[in-house]
Amino acid sequence: MSVVSRVSGSVLVAAGVAGVALVGPTPASAATAPSMASLVAYVRSGDVYVSKGATETRLTTGGGWSRPRWSPDGRSIALLKGGQLWTMKADGSAKRRLTTRAAAGPSWSADGKSIAFASLSCSGGPGVYTISATTVGASPAVVFPAYCRDEELPAEPAARAAESGSLSERLRADDAVAWSPDGTKVAFRGGDCESIYDACLTVGTLATGGEKTVDAYGGGSRQNSGFAVVPSWRRDGAKLAWTAYQKGETAADDLPVHVVEYDVATGAKRTVGASQDRELAYADTGRAVATGTYKNGSWVMVVNLATGARTPFHQGSQPSVQPVR
Repeated sequence: MSVVSRVSGSVLVAAGVAGVALVGPTPASAATAPSMASLVAYVRSGDVYVSKGATETRLTTGGGWSRPRWSPDGRSIALLKGGQLWTMKADGSAKRRLTTRAAAGPSWSADGKSIAFASLSCSGGPGVYTISATTVGASPAVVFPAYCRDEELPAEPAARAAESGSLSERLRADDAVAWSPDGTKVAFRGGDCESIYDACLTVGTLATGGEKTVDAYGGGSRQNSGFAVVPSWRRDGAKLAWTAYQKGETAADDLPVHVVEYDVATGAKRTVGASQDRELAYADTGRAVATGTYKNGSWVMVVNLATGARTPFHQGSQPSVQPVR
């Protein structure tokens, strides 16, 4: 049974309380976007934009771009084009495809020399790969599952078509990964836990190949279904957030799409933001950006992590915050 905490300004579900819905505070007026200390990259209509406040800059054209992720030095962005991994400079120039292998949700290493991404592994399910961000023509190497490290790479799968349907259906198979700020771990959907659960989220340790399940749904005596996807680390590595959804044993146990924050030291979890918030990225210890629903569309929302207050930033989704240099 899931128990979700309450944060001032957001009313959150405690499983087993009949008739309670996951709701949140009404966003403030979007007339003036809040000011951010550094650029936020986000996607609208298949192209990438960046902004610190009211003014935004478009970095790509032609559509088909997704999941922008800033490098640790803030000078480059990893992103997907048609389901393949690319990089570009912070101003949108020097676009370069790194691999033809189908890829999902990239994440940079702490030193900015490599990028992790998800793709088909020797297990037949999603695996985590790394590839050099600087070497032209570099080959990817699998890191999870660890037993695939000594196997031949599977044939390159075709890029997967974008998911359609409801928000939960589109998010369910998102394989975005997150490399920890200290470079020692990667959070990713799936892993060895899929031999027990129907869906799960894993934190894998690169040095040992060991895996730790941090969220799971269905199977293993769990009377629920759902998913945990799109992980994101706080820059001090003390918190890990992800997008979750749950269908409980009864309607009272249902949790619509929401953001879970996990304390790495204690294992404690809480929900932040509002119903339908997803894809959270930390700005600092006090604020984050997340995709939310506003004006009947997807907007990047600035979220106060202490109070739950949410302010519209710009229309779009999949935000990533440039590290302050």
